[in-house]
Amino acid sequence: MQTQSDLQHPNFHRREFLQAGALAALGGLSISDVAALQAEQQDAARGPRRQLAVIYIVLTGGLAQHESFDPKPEAPVNIRGEFETIQTKTPGLFISEHLPMLAARSDKWAVCRSLSHTWNEHIQATSMMLTGRSVLSPNFSRIPKPTDFPGIASVAGRMVLPHNSLPSAAVLPYSIETPGTKAGMMGSRHDPWMIKAASDCKWSGACPNCWDHQRRPVQQHTGWPVFQAPNLRLPDGITQPRLDARKSLLQVVEDRQRKLDASSATVSLDTYRSGALSLLTSGKVRSAFDINNEAPKTLDAYGRNLFGYSLLFAARLVELGVSMIQVNLGRGGFDTHGNAFDHLKNLMLPPTDQAMSALLDDLDGRGLLDDTLIVAAGEFGRTPKIFRLPQFYELPGRDHWGAVQSVFFAGGGVRGGNVIGASDRHGGYPKEAKQTPENLAASIYDALGIDAHAAWKDSNGRPYHVYHAEPIEGLV
Repeated sequence: MQTQSDLQHPNFHRREFLQAGALAALGGLSISDVAALQAEQQDAARGPRRQLAVIYIVLTGGLAQHESFDPKPEAPVNIRGEFETIQTKTPGLFISEHLPMLAARSDKWAVCRSLSHTWNEHIQATSMMLTGRSVLSPNFSRIPKPTDFPGIASVAGRMVLPHNSLPSAAVLPYSIETPGTKAGMMGSRHDPWMIKAASDCKWSGACPNCWDHQRRPVQQHTGWPVFQAPNLRLPDGITQPRLDARKSLLQVVEDRQRKLDASSATVSLDTYRSGALSLLTSGKVRSAFDINNEAPKTLDAYGRNLFGYSLLFAARLVELGVSMIQVNLGRGGFDTHGNAFDHLKNLMLPPTDQAMSALLDDLDGRGLLDDTLIVAAGEFGRTPKIFRLPQFYELPGRDHWGAVQSVFFAGGGVRGGNVIGASDRHGGYPKEAKQTPENLAASIYDALGIDAHAAWKDSNGRPYHVYHAEPIEGLV
């Protein structure tokens, strides 16, 4: 697929800036206007291409493949677990009995049952799945640092042109503070748009149905509703006409300044200023940020909980033109070391099944599903064998397992009812068509229209390839 690979934040030469400044002076255009026109000319020269949006759902904690998209009904009971399987809409495709709504929509999604990496620890595995790299950053530590590999969302935000003056990439409803959550080596100005819309509650699940894996006394978090998107109202005393007048005055001053100060920082500041003003002045944007104005039947379809609200908001961001949305779903809720079957059956799988099914239906109804790739994956899978930790949990579960996991794909040209790869008979290791975090990232970048030879530069100007593998074969 063709791309906007040369449309990353550019390092212009002085002569190019002088030419752009001259055009701005003659035509009343800002530097960013000129850059946009140049980009359009480059796009026209390359010819038409299809660029999708991507919603990357991170199932934090690590979803068990046996209890979701890769059941092993013929395996011994200490491997297959307690759940039965159900036939999906696709003949021969079976998944967990506790995903009935997704089973009824299997013509809209595919599953890769053979993604693998080498880490069984949350921090390292999460970093790999967020960066799309099977190796860790230099001097890796638990805390994000400027030397980290950039996350997929950060790379997408840098390489994909913004639409409607909004950032190209967003993360919600809270950040996962591990390496890979930010831009790292690309520099903090390329961090994705963090939309904090949920509390820092330490409990798991689809809030308000919060719970604790170890079943310790439940504590209620306070100070936040279940989901609260940022307030985009104009400040008190600032009316729309008054803001428009300020914008006009600001534009005059900045037009003069650009003629004197032609630098890449000017382009960046112009972009950020435009985005901030767009958020305040666009009624469509403000409306999208207020989920309370959504039809009750839509809220009911998604589920009136953190999972449902988060995916509904992701759909609205797609409609607004945000290209890459990462949704961190679960706050460790899929980390089922113990009490696994009860918690998955009653607390985790039902709201996940409902919200993801509603997302498929909603995007399809809005005519956006074919133009949006949906990906859902955890940081790893779970061990083939069930085990017990009686000192912490009343009932059994499964441990961390990076060797294999199942990844869900939908929309964006994905062939529905398709199964890519396979795990062995116990669901412990890839058996066919092994995939890696690099293949996953390449599939996302390809959907976003980023060229296979694209590169980004770190803060010292050193180039790095975007792609480190081919997209997953057979997905589309």
